[in-house]
Amino acid sequence: MHTVAVLALDGVIPFDLSVPIDTFGWARLPDGREAYRVRVCSPDPGGEVRAGAFTVRAPYGLDALAEADTIVLPGVVDPPEVLPPGVAEALCDAAARGTRIASICVGAFLLAATGLLDGLRATTHWIAAQDLAARYPEVTVDPNVLYVDNGRLLTSAGAAAAMDMCLHMIRKDHGSAVAAHTARMSVMPLEREGGQAQFIVHELPPAPAGATLEPLLSWLEDNCGRDLTLDRIAERAGMSSRTLNRRFREQTGTTPLRWLHRARVRRAQHLLETTAHPVERIAVQTGFGSPTAFRERFRKVVGTSPQGYRRAFRSGAAGPLPD
Repeated sequence: MHTVAVLALDGVIPFDLSVPIDTFGWARLPDGREAYRVRVCSPDPGGEVRAGAFTVRAPYGLDALAEADTIVLPGVVDPPEVLPPGVAEALCDAAARGTRIASICVGAFLLAATGLLDGLRATTHWIAAQDLAARYPEVTVDPNVLYVDNGRLLTSAGAAAAMDMCLHMIRKDHGSAVAAHTARMSVMPLEREGGQAQFIVHELPPAPAGATLEPLLSWLEDNCGRDLTLDRIAERAGMSSRTLNRRFREQTGTTPLRWLHRARVRRAQHLLETTAHPVERIAVQTGFGSPTAFRERFRKVVGTSPQGYRRAFRSGAAGPLPD
């Protein structure tokens, strides 16, 4: 039987702790036997680990990591830069033996603290991605995916994305049939469309307070559905196209047309969430004109199709969808 060790440190995030326990716990082999033995470990075996509003007792210590086939690192509320005594050594020893190690959400900070992620691609919850990249510059942080599999080292985004990662590992261990059954028992699709980019609020590149472009940016956001070209925007700004491009790069870090495309995508997200308008109409309303151009730009920015985004985020008060 495959052994999964869930390493719980003080301050563990409750959802992050329950995901691997529940997901691996649901997995059954074709003959009905349990596919995994799950053990909760901590540096203080038998002690209590704080997990939000409740505490968890971890029966096993760090020595159990030596017997595990997979180690899972749940996130903690305040990831430390220096791990508790013995933790980094135990994880590095496990990695050297070929043990698979996976992190959930900000558990990526714990894995990165060992140095094992240096030179590798990793992800974490999108809201923490910038901090992870700043704290561990040797790690290539990708905030736009649900999980990253580097072979023996895996990282995932939030708790829901951790379920995707766990199902991925189950499929690699025991095949698609076992993974599909586990997904059904977890009331979870075996594969989800897109990445965590679709859950990110894509803010428009801001101008510094008091910047000369502030009035133009407000006008662009209000008129992003119009057929605007660079020359028309420059005319509105009262400057040449070349000067406008330079001012935009200086004050927003991007070009006028890229800023405009981002504003159009934000408007499209709002319409997909709050209306039953068909995609073709939204393409026109947001200034893309062609539904094909709209779909391509939307997928590039958001990470999923307009219909996929609508299925995930549409408000129940938006009315029935067209046939």
